[in-house]
Amino acid sequence: MSSVKRGVDFVRAIVKYMGSDGFGAICLKNVEILDGGDGNVKAEFKVLPEHLNSGGGLHGGFTASLVDMLTTAALMSKDSHPGVSVDLKVSYLKGAKEGDSVLVDAMTVKAGRKLAYLECELKHKSTGALIAKGCQTKYVDQPMADYSKNVE
Repeated sequence: MSSVKRGVDFVRAIVKYMGSDGFGAICLKNVEILDGGDGNVKAEFKVLPEHLNSGGGLHGGFTASLVDMLTTAALMSKDSHPGVSVDLKVSYLKGAKEGDSVLVDAMTVKAGRKLAYLECELKHKSTGALIAKGCQTKYVDQPMADYSKNVE
């Protein structure tokens, strides 16, 4: 897998693969990868009706799913196994409504032999106001599969 480029094209391929079916297809169909590689992902999406809770705001479960998926993509761009979540925490700081553009910044804080620590922020594109901040720990001490065949 080390022969695979780890830049933005790799991140786009990872996200495309994650969004190719099932739950990932629902969450990632509207997410545009702006930049990425070396443990980081920058993305943007517009809040659509299917992203809303019953109160008309950005759904917390959708937000948590994006934190999980985009931090995983960031981790994989660091040449790490995608791992399994040990914990996932999201703090919701401000609302977003239908039509709002949201910027996402996911980063690998540390990827060790057994655990990886990841962080993510979602911000309003128009104001820079922080919508949510998330972090997760992943267990990564697993045999590395050749994911490159799925993402090229």
